[in-house]
Amino acid sequence: MRFHERLDRAIDRNDSLLCVGLDPDLARMPSHMGRTADAVAEFSRRIIAATCDLVAAYKPNFAFFGALGPSGWHALRETLAAVPEGIPVIVDAKVGDIGNTAEQYARMFFDLLGAHALTVNPYMGADAVAPFAARTDRGVFVLCLTSNPGAADFETQTVAGVPLFEMVATRVRAWNTAGNLGLVVGATHAAAIRRVRAIGPDLPLLVPGVGAQGGDLATAVTEGKNPQGRGVIINVSRGVLYASTAADYAEAARAAAQELRAAINRCR
Repeated sequence: MRFHERLDRAIDRNDSLLCVGLDPDLARMPSHMGRTADAVAEFSRRIIAATCDLVAAYKPNFAFFGALGPSGWHALRETLAAVPEGIPVIVDAKVGDIGNTAEQYARMFFDLLGAHALTVNPYMGADAVAPFAARTDRGVFVLCLTSNPGAADFETQTVAGVPLFEMVATRVRAWNTAGNLGLVVGATHAAAIRRVRAIGPDLPLLVPGVGAQGGDLATAVTEGKNPQGRGVIINVSRGVLYASTAADYAEAARAAAQELRAAINRCR
């Protein structure tokens, strides 16, 4: 099944545009769980079990697992195995390299790990994105305009009078011959979401930055959605994962996800 088909089915099944980011920070996890890779796997599994009927996707951040070493890789595999069939998994690794190096990244995340989609950095150009885009059954979310303050260093700078992020959106639209590419656009850039949607009306948008980073949810949804009320996935990590740091963290995560899904759907 192609990624976008899987995503659309999950959106319809769960009536949701919410993506829960799985960023298990040892320093913020409930203290009773310990500080091990096994605890990370348990924490992630319980979050998934509590929210899997409320989401359109999950987005595990590779760094939070990879920093734990070999046991962290095992925890990530266990986390992905806990996601029910039919819910897409977008691994957030922001990889980007050329030639056979990019092909190895694609093999690692798509073939060995089993990710349905991956975030990719386009800084090195078309040949850095092509090995990922060639996996036509998988999704590729290309960084366009990120939600961090440092985005102003490059992404909003103009090249020949055009903002760099707009050039990225235009190029990704041209590269999307297999219909499996999308864009990452931060919720902290309301006007930019509108502009990117105009440039790529058929490109799905992965929108981080709502909540802890200050992005406005209503604006992100209304500016990012397509005429069918889809086309945008709103990622929230900390606001769901750490809704409670006590033993009731899974129940609190579910309540937070329910509130977010309802708020998103009011804007669709």
